[in-house]
Amino acid sequence: MYAAVTVTPAQLPVTLLDVAVVRPVFLWGAPGIGKSALVRQFAATLGLDCVSLLGTQLAPEDLIGVPQIVAGRSRFCPPEHIAREAPYCLFLDELNAASPDVQKAFYSLILDRRIGSYELPPGSVVIGAGNRATDQALARPMASALVNRLVHIHLRASATDWLAWATEHGIHRWVIEYLTQRPDHLWSEPPKTEEPFSTPRSWHMLSDVLHSAGPDVGEDTAALLAYGTLTPAHAAAFRGYLKVARHAHDLNAIIKGDARWPADPAERDLLYFLAETFRARLVKELPADKRHASPGTRQFAFRAKTLLVELAEISLEIAQLVIAEEDKDRPLLPAWFLVEAARDMPRLVAARSGT
Repeated sequence: MYAAVTVTPAQLPVTLLDVAVVRPVFLWGAPGIGKSALVRQFAATLGLDCVSLLGTQLAPEDLIGVPQIVAGRSRFCPPEHIAREAPYCLFLDELNAASPDVQKAFYSLILDRRIGSYELPPGSVVIGAGNRATDQALARPMASALVNRLVHIHLRASATDWLAWATEHGIHRWVIEYLTQRPDHLWSEPPKTEEPFSTPRSWHMLSDVLHSAGPDVGEDTAALLAYGTLTPAHAAAFRGYLKVARHAHDLNAIIKGDARWPADPAERDLLYFLAETFRARLVKELPADKRHASPGTRQFAFRAKTLLVELAEISLEIAQLVIAEEDKDRPLLPAWFLVEAARDMPRLVAARSGT
């Protein structure tokens, strides 16, 4: 399903309030970004019970019920969790992962708000949700008849929204502090192989297990927990962050010249984290056009080139990662800075070597 326009978790309640009260909605989004929780919260704000049906665990008769003989005639009697008298929110989770027969059973419920002779009470809302085929998750093609019965809304992960939520819900401070520095690590695309990947849900899981392990959790244990919940690259960077949080290493001190890049081979994950954070700082503080750079920003850019030389002396590979070209997860550094770095690097190297 193509997404030309998306909404964040903070924007979703208002969108649903405008749409779901008049038309059935289908919420698209990657695994682990909070679709189900957001629907339940929305129902609660309306004062409605939320009845969740999981498409992958349903058979058609779970919806349309079974026939009974009434006055000499048969009629289908929907199950009691659907056939309610008071209005409610019917949440059809993983709807597009359901079998074609189950999807067909939803047609009249979604379009006509009825199953057999039972009709949803006035004030009820119907919301479906599911993953996209590109998410490496179970998803079946939706029949055009079903697609055309729904208003489609696409949800994206938002670090700003998630961090605001996290600070109010007891998320571990290491997780909050890390994602404040690296908001781009909140979510990663699901891999094609069977391995953990980063989502708001997996960061929440990491927070829970860190709380359970306690404040004195060992470095190896913390690394085990990170690699068990996050994308490997994010887990390595988080492990490096913990060394920053627990020891004297600090990027600000390195930029000011009060500390140096860690050179011990045993601290490579720390060096990688600091380098990635350094790149994120460059992306954030350097304008796209040098003419818009303040004197302080130009001084920072000059200092950055020196730091790149120092970093390359320790690890050329990691230094190259700082100035690497853009990919889908990493914005590009300003062209003027890259040109200046290429021009000035030989001179800076010569100055450091005393030649």
